[in-house]
Amino acid sequence: MATQRIRDFLATRRPEGPCMILDLDVVRENYEGFVKALPQSRIFYAVKANPAPEILRLLVSLGSSFDTATVAEIEMVLDAGATPDRISFGNTIKKERDIARAYELGVSLYAVDCVEEVEKVARAAPGARVFCRVLTDGEGAEWPLSRKFGCVPEMAVTVLRRAHELGLHAYGVSFHVGSQQTNLKAWDRALSDASKVFRTLAKEGIILKLVNMGGGFPTRYLKDVPSAQAYGMAIFDSLSKHFGNRIPETIIEPGRGMVGNAGVIRSEVVLVSKKSENDKLRWVYLDVGKFNGLAETMDEAIRYPIETAKDSDEKVPCVLAGPTCDSADVMYEKTPYPLPISLTVGDEILIEGTGAYTTTYASVAFNGFEPIRSYVI
Repeated sequence: MATQRIRDFLATRRPEGPCMILDLDVVRENYEGFVKALPQSRIFYAVKANPAPEILRLLVSLGSSFDTATVAEIEMVLDAGATPDRISFGNTIKKERDIARAYELGVSLYAVDCVEEVEKVARAAPGARVFCRVLTDGEGAEWPLSRKFGCVPEMAVTVLRRAHELGLHAYGVSFHVGSQQTNLKAWDRALSDASKVFRTLAKEGIILKLVNMGGGFPTRYLKDVPSAQAYGMAIFDSLSKHFGNRIPETIIEPGRGMVGNAGVIRSEVVLVSKKSENDKLRWVYLDVGKFNGLAETMDEAIRYPIETAKDSDEKVPCVLAGPTCDSADVMYEKTPYPLPISLTVGDEILIEGTGAYTTTYASVAFNGFEPIRSYVI
């Protein structure tokens, strides 16, 4: 729900065109919630969720570390005041020259998921720490991750063994249970796999130290989600079950859970129409769509809460679409969205829970529409 600070901003500034407004007070509350829920885990904010400088500077001041995917993100975090020891190069697909640049900047922690990537890190960042990403099934996630990243646990043993042979520090195992993960048990299955990798390598004298438990912590959209405290309890129970008294160093990488509920997109109705006289569905076209902020409506995976000034009026099912001349620019059609029958051209709507993966997913200028503007307050 839009905070009073966001509502005051919209009432006084009246920004032109679609925009995303993010309240830093909510980010602070979310960070403090993660610290309380998982006090033994270091927090590495997933910069890709929203790299706004104001967010990065706030999180630096709060003591956060950062999960980065590119040299550009590493430089953003350093510019915000973080030191290199608070940065992980978490992308498993890196150019060798980018590894070398990150190493030059002082970054010493790298994700890998195959022997070939290990060999690149060994050449470009000698002596660095590496952790191997293990595949998970993503069951229970609203935005499951593909098999693009990670390897099976048996291969993770081979990958980390090779890292050790090449003089790297075989440091640990990582996984990601899928974005917007609502199943509290998802981490249990992944931690079971991680513990097997630990035990297998320990028999060879290779002692791993880290479990990177990734992101997946959800933000509330239309459905209630478990609290950070509930995730923390479930994860700690699983760590104790699989690692006993030798619980390793752990880190988490919240992105959506850190900033998702802090942002609201202000949009405008451009057109309301029907496809025939007998059509029961109204088509509502907005000035934002899949190409300028709402990419995560792909396959209707993420259903954002929508607020209008006419929500007390009767609601009817509507197809919600964006403004571009691309037929893929339709957000909700399989499951139409109930919107006020009185909604008309020029009406303002607020799309809530849009602080994560909106401004960064926007195209540069498809059809000449500029990227969605961002205001951080």
